[in-house]
Amino acid sequence: MENKQKSPEYQGSPKETLWVIFRDAIYIFGTLVILLLGLATILTPIGSWISSSLSWLFATDSQQLWWYVTRSAGIIAYLLLWLSVVWGLAVPSRIISPVLEQGYTFDFHQFISLLSIGFVLLHILVLAFDRYLPYSTIQILIPFLSPYRPLWVGIGVISFYIILLVTITFYLRSRIGMNKFKTIHVFSLLGYLGVTLHGLYSGTDAPLLSMQLVYRGTFLTVIFLTVYWLVMKYQNNRTTKQKADKMTIATIGQSNRKIR
Repeated sequence: MENKQKSPEYQGSPKETLWVIFRDAIYIFGTLVILLLGLATILTPIGSWISSSLSWLFATDSQQLWWYVTRSAGIIAYLLLWLSVVWGLAVPSRIISPVLEQGYTFDFHQFISLLSIGFVLLHILVLAFDRYLPYSTIQILIPFLSPYRPLWVGIGVISFYIILLVTITFYLRSRIGMNKFKTIHVFSLLGYLGVTLHGLYSGTDAPLLSMQLVYRGTFLTVIFLTVYWLVMKYQNNRTTKQKADKMTIATIGQSNRKIR
């Protein structure tokens, strides 16, 4: 019978690892290339009619256009990050084992993480084109320099770096070992918490009831799964310890009988 179970370890040379990262980046950011090509077409005389139509349909000449784009990308990135964190908690706790094929859950988790990084980058890069509230490169990359709510935007920048670090370790598992990989992965909870605070206190849509329900509902889901994962981990460790103690007692008993 063919074994569909995929190994969570990626074995390869540093060059092969870099190639895998590059390949996945192409998959994730391909849509951005298409978007840039579309903009280039619009700027040519052939695209003048398309440009005027888009301006009429989507108000592309509005000063707040890029602000709308970055807000939309931020919301999508948050939901993808939430799904990635939920998936990462649900798989080891086996709460979804009865309904999902275990062989591909790890790959799906990795793909969602990369996709969330893609939308975060879109959320960040669009700020460079924004005319409503312009950002410099330094203000985008360095925390707490934002002209808009610097504390909460800075927390969002730091959270992005944490999530990026955790995502990169997907490609370094065979070199750092699974124990270190899992330890670093715990920081994704800290990154998710920072992103949630960033969205709640710097997002212009946060005061809306719909967004309040989204943030609070997703956050409570993560809290529940975190507690469930910790309880299951404690029970598994306790069961393993009890089995080890029983085996030790049995071994001592056999040794005593041999001595007699």
